[in-house]
Amino acid sequence: MPIWNPRRVNLPLSEEQLKGLLKRYDTNGDGRLSRKELKVAFRSLGLRWSGWRAAQAIRHADANGDGFISKEEMDELVKYATRWGISIA
Repeated sequence: MPIWNPRRVNLPLSEEQLKGLLKRYDTNGDGRLSRKELKVAFRSLGLRWSGWRAAQAIRHADANGDGFISKEEMDELVKYATRWGISIA
């Protein structure tokens, strides 16, 4: 079940709230988000084309090129994700 669905609730999230939401999808607990984990997170946020968006987010925010979003890269991911209609307070 989605944690938050922007089509049902139109409440802006703070950057910290969005980061917290995304971190919940680190299912293996390694402190990084994989493309698969991002896809599930984006789908839960109600975003269409979650697989494509996850790939684009990795390409955009993955500064070290390891194929994952680390804690250090999370700020850039949040900035990038706000382009898709996720409201930031």
